[in-house]
Amino acid sequence: MKEENIISVKELSKNFGKVKAVDKVSFEVKKGEIFAFLGPNGAGKSTTLSMF
Repeated sequence: MKEENIISVKELSKNFGKVKAVDKVSFEVKKGEIFAFLGPNGAGKSTTLSMF
């Protein structure tokens, strides 16, 4: 049985003026997986989550 993606993101980007907050982020989350965003302050974690 093929695992289905419940989230699929391809080349997600966000700019604030000339500043790139998120640059071409891609990922997939399959049913049953546990997924987390890890990184330092200002890395774009909250911005990425708020876009979807």
